[in-house]
Amino acid sequence: MIKTGSKLLITLLSLLFFSCISFAEEKKKSWSEVHNRSTKNFYENVGLDFYTGNFDFSDHKQSAVLVGMQHHNESLFRESFLGKITPITGGFVTGSNSLYFYTGGEAEYTFGRLKINPSFAPGLYRQSGGKDLGHVLEFKTEVKAAVEIGKNNFLGMSYNHISNASLGTKNPGANSYMFNFRKQF
Repeated sequence: MIKTGSKLLITLLSLLFFSCISFAEEKKKSWSEVHNRSTKNFYENVGLDFYTGNFDFSDHKQSAVLVGMQHHNESLFRESFLGKITPITGGFVTGSNSLYFYTGGEAEYTFGRLKINPSFAPGLYRQSGGKDLGHVLEFKTEVKAAVEIGKNNFLGMSYNHISNASLGTKNPGANSYMFNFRKQF
């Protein structure tokens, strides 16, 4: 427990440190200089990801279909040493009525028409009839690859791992893959 607590503390302190550095650099600039977007564009840069796939495909007894949605707003991005970071919020439901709601951050790397999006998001998990993940607080790490198939439309695939970082009495984790469709408005 002490080992897990120290890892969590180091992670939180690191995030706080890098956020403070980024905030201090941006504080010197106005909103429009940092984001190079007007208030009008703030509402025009919303994106929605719709996805479906297989929740916990590596556990054949607990595997289930999942359907979800994720929201992001490109106007809220920050440039960091990791690249372009955007806040995300979303959730999914499984075929066995388990629910997971999360909020976190997503990086974006663009290579022509291909986008690679790694993300990290803590969230709340409700087991219902699905797999017992050991705790209500779970952490989702994900990597997504998508190809632009039309103006502001992307089709891709993603893989994620959900774990409670040993906060609970057990930590089985869940590995999932999804097919994604992103629409940028």
